[in-house]
Amino acid sequence: MSACRVGHHALGPGMTVERYRLDNGLQVLLQPDTSAPVLCFETWFAVGSRHEKLGKTGLAHLLEHLMFNETSHHPHGEYDRLLEAAGAENNAATYLDWTYYMVNAPSEALPLVIELESDRMQHLVLREDHVARERDVVANERRQTVDDDVDGKLNELLYTNSFSRHAYRFPTIGTMADIQGLTTDDCRRFYETYYAPNNATLVVVGDVDTEAVIGLIEEAYGHMAHVDIPEESPCAEPLRERPTEVSATLPSATAKLAVAYPSPAMSSADHVVLELVNEVMFGGRASRAHRKLVHDMECAQDVYAYVGPFRDPSLYEMHVTARQGVGSQQLLAGIDEVLDSLQRCPITAADLRRARSRLELDALQGMDSVTGRAEQIGFCEVVLGDPGALFDRLGAYAAVTPERAMTVAQKYLRTERRTVVQIEPAAAEAAP
Repeated sequence: MSACRVGHHALGPGMTVERYRLDNGLQVLLQPDTSAPVLCFETWFAVGSRHEKLGKTGLAHLLEHLMFNETSHHPHGEYDRLLEAAGAENNAATYLDWTYYMVNAPSEALPLVIELESDRMQHLVLREDHVARERDVVANERRQTVDDDVDGKLNELLYTNSFSRHAYRFPTIGTMADIQGLTTDDCRRFYETYYAPNNATLVVVGDVDTEAVIGLIEEAYGHMAHVDIPEESPCAEPLRERPTEVSATLPSATAKLAVAYPSPAMSSADHVVLELVNEVMFGGRASRAHRKLVHDMECAQDVYAYVGPFRDPSLYEMHVTARQGVGSQQLLAGIDEVLDSLQRCPITAADLRRARSRLELDALQGMDSVTGRAEQIGFCEVVLGDPGALFDRLGAYAAVTPERAMTVAQKYLRTERRTVVQIEPAAAEAAP
């Protein structure tokens, strides 16, 4: 089965991403870079926790763990051993919209990397003992990052209370009851349904010869069968008419606060504008929020916020950690003052220039390494359908006017649509 070159995408002013497609639907994105004898090989699957069902949460993440186990050609442990012997390193991640697998390696290790990655895409062995072991690992991970972690619990409360219909309400790690109930058959069905060539994108960045890498990919992946991927029917969230407020007492050293407003999908023109608004309001020590809550009111240790980078409308999150003795209500009052300042002191052209410079610097620094470039290419392809979308977004920042920024801020920062999660520290137990 042959690969066809179907086009190219500009990656800024001096780089190009070449796109190839195999007959079975597998996408290949190449960005050669001969500046160092290294490469990054990533496999992005268009599947994440948004593709799970109620009662089966955590399945995408559990399968990510299982992908490092046995295949029909390699026993358990050999995947890592072979890569380590070749001087390579690997990792993986699962989130709401995607799952990806990464290998950084010397360029001469490319044939080995392709053999191993193609093997586990089609020949993963799922045994009861493998699933039981990794299920226990994931359950323990949940205890450490959610059940016994205040920030993790706060984030879970924020999402489960902000979404009532959309699958973004499912925690990517899964609920404990669901994790413990996942079966080998559940994992096998998920693997056979979504780990298909037509649901995958290979991203190769680094010191590679285009003709050679395409030949290796054709040989390793070309015989895989196209699979009918279930059609998605995401449930749109209804617009709220009143805010949602949740309070909890947890073993935290200080009070914490999270506030979330609905945000647009990353593909929306509003998303770029809201990112700039956020940078003005919450980006760094010179931001309005930091000056107000940390310096003026002296009620917060830190404050940060970000706009959800997802395929569907999600959340604009704001997080604050209190100083000792400060309650979450005071934090909320401070956040409200920061947001109210938009009416008294509208965003200016100078504000936007500073925000744009910070965002551009952050984005471009992330493109310095082959790993950062591959991750950005894969993310933009899966979420936005364009591997070079980052630079389109950087260009769009320059077109945002103060008037546009204010219009978008008023559109999304509506109190009746927000979710507020307040965490108060549990009283310390008296010493015996």
